Amino acid sequence: MICSAFLGSAAYAEDVEGASDHALLSRFPTATIRAYQVRDFDVAILPAGRIDDGEAPGDLLEVEGKITRIGYRIAGERSALEVMRNYESALAQAGFETVFACESHETCGVDMMAFIANSGTVRPQGFGDAFFGGTAERALLASQESIDGVFHVFLHVVEDTSNNRTLLYQQVVEGVALRTDQVDVLQAGELQRSLERQGHVAVQGVYFDTGKSQLKQESGPALDQIAELLRANSHLQVYVVGHTDNVGDLAANTVLSEARAAAVVARLEAYYGIERTRLIARGVASLAPVASNADESGRSRNRRVEIVAQ
Repeated sequence: MICSAFLGSAAYAEDVEGASDHALLSRFPTATIRAYQVRDFDVAILPAGRIDDGEAPGDLLEVEGKITRIGYRIAGERSALEVMRNYESALAQAGFETVFACESHETCGVDMMAFIANSGTVRPQGFGDAFFGGTAERALLASQESIDGVFHVFLHVVEDTSNNRTLLYQQVVEGVALRTDQVDVLQAGELQRSLERQGHVAVQGVYFDTGKSQLKQESGPALDQIAELLRANSHLQVYVVGHTDNVGDLAANTVLSEARAAAVVARLEAYYGIERTRLIARGVASLAPVASNADESGRSRNRRVEIVAQ
């Protein structure tokens, strides 16, 4: 029986290395962990209604927080109904409320299974076991609000009849507050030292909306420091280089990254009086990443503006 108490995680010899159950829920008997991922802070997309068209899935819930994803393999002829009923009971005992539940292709939607398995939106692509001959499926999204924040649990169970096993994908999102004190705007002196040492420096705190090139108001402190650097070094000429992640078309991202760099150049000239002849805007899209674009934490590092000494 699944236990609804916060008992602490457990690991088993047949689990993938480094994996353990989430502290919220123990595992179903005979289950082993075949895939495991933890993100201290990220965004999760959770089905909150039936999915009949994977291209237009409709009712999806987007939540942020600490995310734990676990792919379980349950050996033997354990039905999706048996597995899900145990989890439903445990979550109800713990005070969770059901946001959405479905019990077949008819109620989950004809594209729920394919959307979860293949789109990479809910479950990372290639995460856990592939399944074949899966005709019985069940899904559940439940939530609980407590003094520790809002918890969301998403479960998707499929009977893999071709391999005589049942597969469970479990995603727990803990609505922890994001720490926003981990990055500081570099002061002008620090920018100068990085330029002298490396010939370039990434400027934290220059913000744009997704897909846009208009500077956001919050960019002011970072632009202040760039201007102070240029004023203190009257002979310094720089490239202002825009970088994006790899989401979307490369050609479009190249245009976007240069437009963002041009917006910084225009602001430095118009608001701070920096001579335009000292500034050249360039955009390189995703061609010079500083981290992997495979997840949001890496993509967020790659979206940046750099100052490069000419």
